Amino acid sequence: MPVKNVSNVIIRNSTMTLAKPAMRGLLGKRLRFHLPIAFALSLVAAAAFKYGVTEPRKQAYADFYKQYDTTKEFNNMREAGVFESVRPTGK
Repeated sequence: MPVKNVSNVIIRNSTMTLAKPAMRGLLGKRLRFHLPIAFALSLVAAAAFKYGVTEPRKQAYADFYKQYDTTKEFNNMREAGVFESVRPTGK
């Protein structure tokens, strides 16, 4: 059978030489690649949460309690009638 179209021959030959997929050891190969990436990304996420959420929250609590006066707050709540065991000053 004579070949009339050269492009058909190239396409026919290239489809016949496809490599078989490597299924044996595929999980191990993918884990060796993806496990360090996942570990690094988890460390980055943990550091981002620590310095983006936890540290500012701790600083906000520290700033609040530097100026917080417990006696003044107790007297305000006593005068408002919050406590059952402590009467307001005028009563």
